[in-house]
Amino acid sequence: MRIIDFLSEKCISTNLKGRNKREVLEELVDLLVKAGEIEDKEEMVKVLLEREKLGSTGIGEGIGIPHGKTKTVKKLVAAFGRSEKGIDFDSLDGEPAYLFFLMVAPQDSAGPHLKALARISRLLKEKDFREELMRAQSPEVLFAAIRRKDEEGK
Repeated sequence: MRIIDFLSEKCISTNLKGRNKREVLEELVDLLVKAGEIEDKEEMVKVLLEREKLGSTGIGEGIGIPHGKTKTVKKLVAAFGRSEKGIDFDSLDGEPAYLFFLMVAPQDSAGPHLKALARISRLLKEKDFREELMRAQSPEVLFAAIRRKDEEGK
């Protein structure tokens, strides 16, 4: 499974403005709405916040991988955002999160959803790759870095 199969360049922000978990989730969902990937922003934010109540998706090392399932999508979709300042995302290590990979899957799709989570977690655990994503000056450069990493990991 390749990340670029479910992440569009239109769904990337290198300059998230959110100051807390909810605001960042809303910004990431906005990217999906603007790209035509989802329709109901409020419903999606609600699903994501409910998932966060089960346990934070801030996995540490500056990374958040919020995710959720809904009947309103037909296929796995994703958005990526970067916060220059970092925000408190209730991360496991207690540190701020800077890189956010939001995934939304259809209600009945356990397999692809779990494979995507594993793939993203593996890639973002690499310190050099995280640093490259933090340096990227535009969504295009960031997307190109993800595409290149995707190709390496085949």
